[in-house]
Amino acid sequence: MIKTQLLTSTGEWLTGNEDLVSRWRADQNSYIWIDLNGEEPAKEKQFLLSMNCHPLAVEDVQRFRHPPKTETFEDHTLILYRGITEFNKDLTIQQMTIALFAGERHLISCHPRNSLGISHYWENAHHENLLVSPGLLASRIMRFSVGRYLEAILAFEPSLNELEDSMQEKPNDEVMRELIAYQSRLRKLKRIFSYHEKLVTNLLKEIPQRLIDEDGDIEHALQDLFERCERLHGLCTMYYEICGDLINGYLSISSHQLNSTMKVLTVITAIFVPLTFIAGIYGMNFDNMPELHAPNGYFYTLGGMLVIAAGFGVVAYKKWL
Repeated sequence: MIKTQLLTSTGEWLTGNEDLVSRWRADQNSYIWIDLNGEEPAKEKQFLLSMNCHPLAVEDVQRFRHPPKTETFEDHTLILYRGITEFNKDLTIQQMTIALFAGERHLISCHPRNSLGISHYWENAHHENLLVSPGLLASRIMRFSVGRYLEAILAFEPSLNELEDSMQEKPNDEVMRELIAYQSRLRKLKRIFSYHEKLVTNLLKEIPQRLIDEDGDIEHALQDLFERCERLHGLCTMYYEICGDLINGYLSISSHQLNSTMKVLTVITAIFVPLTFIAGIYGMNFDNMPELHAPNGYFYTLGGMLVIAAGFGVVAYKKWL
């Protein structure tokens, strides 16, 4: 579906479909926002090329799971990032690629499904007079999406605190499996947020003159967007490291418990080795063994074995246990 918002040179605000594009072309002082929602790839490509979008940029937009990026061309700036359609408490997410083409007098947004950020500003662009600043409008849309990521990550913090308390009070394999799952999901999110941070960093390093000349403070808008992306990446990295520390702590505790168990078993083995040796010697059935004919030989041997066991036990308890 293609829908448009047009601000004419006379200040008239119109909404409609792609028919408004021809009116925008005829009015050199008008501004337009064109939203392509779930368009077929062939039709989407044809339309973007008709709007003088660079063929390589169109290929990036339609490439499956292309990493977030920004690139400036002669007539427009491409911002390609990952929006979210669903973010659950267990950090499982559903994403979609959102492309924004910010030109001199136009903004083109492409997305396969409904986007909350685009829907939000589609309703509020008129009140905030954002059509006259396509670059600023694009940064606001991405800022809204990053804000949704940030809210979801901050909502995860109490769950992580509960897991940390559980690991300290009563560690078990179930909590361990949950932590490993969270760490894996946080690793994926950290990669996405790293892309977003680099994207905004590249925009800040070389802000296209076209965006600077627009109405609105694009420099501060991009700086605010960068700070949000940086905070998001930092939080995700911190939570990832906390999960890793908790996992390593659980493994250390388990290893310590195993070492303690092995120490006890080793001590028991050390105590019974000499006793087994004595029993093995006197278990041999040779006639020429004087001790076998001693009237009290059994009791002497058994008493010696008890003394040896008690002596080893006392030494093991004082030095090892």
